[in-house]
Amino acid sequence: MTQPPASAVDLIDQLTGLAPGSATHALRHQRDKVVAATQGSYDALFDPALPGLSLAERLLVALYAARLTPSPALAAHYRARLEQIGADAGHVHIAAEGQPEAVADARLRAMLAFTRTLIEKPVEGDQAALQALPAAGLSTPAVVTLAQLIAFLSYQVRLVAGLDALKSLNDTAAGAQA
Repeated sequence: MTQPPASAVDLIDQLTGLAPGSATHALRHQRDKVVAATQGSYDALFDPALPGLSLAERLLVALYAARLTPSPALAAHYRARLEQIGADAGHVHIAAEGQPEAVADARLRAMLAFTRTLIEKPVEGDQAALQALPAAGLSTPAVVTLAQLIAFLSYQVRLVAGLDALKSLNDTAAGAQA
């Protein structure tokens, strides 16, 4: 995986407001390889050319996962991406409000239900939960992509929350020293 150019926008830095020169930014970028891999994973998972799941489906799963965790910054990001690509407004509303049972499309409903299972009760992500996906029309590669996407989203949510907490702590410490 190649690193993005230094001028490329890093989504995590952008969402957490990490400015170059700040203590939290410097700490995060001590391992630029991890920063590049995180951004690279995001770019790969949301590449419109990725087969199996449409970009809209992947973004709807991401919005729903961000809503469930909750991560308002990520939810706003994914909602904006859905609006940019002209995704079905009804589906966006359902994912944002957390009502997958209201989705008429069995495939999307199964994907969102599986997302909820892995986010809220991962121990229930068993064989029966997996078998519901092919029954709703997902191919085996699409199921694998969906599981990878949900795992990445869990990581992304925790990374944003951790950096927000660290930034707040550093900002508080800097304010106390001033």
